[in-house]
Amino acid sequence: MSRVGNKPITLPQGVNISIDGLDVTVKGPKGQLSITVDESMNVNTEGDAIIVKRPSDDNHHKALHGLTRSLVANMVTGVSDGFTQNLELVGVGYRAQQQAAGVQLSVMLSHNVTILPPEGVQIQVEGQNLIKITGIDKQKVGQIAAQIRKVRPPNPYTGKGIRYQGEQVKLKAGKAARRV
Repeated sequence: MSRVGNKPITLPQGVNISIDGLDVTVKGPKGQLSITVDESMNVNTEGDAIIVKRPSDDNHHKALHGLTRSLVANMVTGVSDGFTQNLELVGVGYRAQQQAAGVQLSVMLSHNVTILPPEGVQIQVEGQNLIKITGIDKQKVGQIAAQIRKVRPPNPYTGKGIRYQGEQVKLKAGKAARRV
């Protein structure tokens, strides 16, 4: 029994869904997203809710059931509210500057790194040490956040680097701890 797949998806006010065979399109106040679902999954609307059903209890169908429901739910959330990911730069001399469309990172490398977002994703720099990534597609927002974090991940000994806001970096002891 799929706990995720069996939950109905409620449509917020102002969000419309159209199902054309295997293509599911969701339109809302922030934009439009579409996806092609697997041919074995059945996506239907009942009133103001979306129901995803699977043909059998096969393990493959169970996995696709939860996945399809999650993807459609993320599309509904994206076009109604949008997704946000915040990154913070920790370290002396680490700063971000807003460029025309993207962000330029100065993180103690021999050169500055410029990151340009894909279509549908906006990057804003607040202050010098906070980067805010917003968009309607959860996958694109998470991907660009991971790409920015990969430029200078947090150092396990000092904690300096680019991290997600609220991320706890567990610091290692270092050489001095071995001598005891």
